[in-house]
Amino acid sequence: MTAPSTYGLSSEARNLHWLLTNLVEEVPGLLSVAVVSSDGLLLLSSDPGRNAQARAGHGDRPGGPRGSSADLATVVSGIGSLTIGAAKLMDSGGVKHTMVAMDEGSLFVMSISDGSLLGVHGSADCDMSVVAYHMALFVGRAGHVLTPELRSELRKSLETESAGSPR
Repeated sequence: MTAPSTYGLSSEARNLHWLLTNLVEEVPGLLSVAVVSSDGLLLLSSDPGRNAQARAGHGDRPGGPRGSSADLATVVSGIGSLTIGAAKLMDSGGVKHTMVAMDEGSLFVMSISDGSLLGVHGSADCDMSVVAYHMALFVGRAGHVLTPELRSELRKSLETESAGSPR
């Protein structure tokens, strides 16, 4: 995973990038991390270069490389929508987190206070309790600063980064 460029970003945006980089570096076994807005748009990613490939249609398959943050954002948004609908149907309050255990890995989705979601794709050998703990730290630190203005800045920085990436 590569660290995204934070040149020209506000201190809040740089702080969120730092939190994401810290999450990736502190937790062994993470394959991809994405922050997704409540309307399903990718805001922050652990591998922006691969996101540019996904948008350009290059990679292992049409639409992007398997496991990229762009793909993760799509899955996280869908799971978030499904679980929110289920919680409403069951009259059980808000969804705090979701975990999907698979043969070859795990998917974790955690709500952020503004309706955004943090999604993490982990390897089969990652420690789920460590992942959940570090995700909760990220959400606790990021939730209060993820304003509409900051979401807009993050979206624009991803678009600018993917437009400037080599194809």
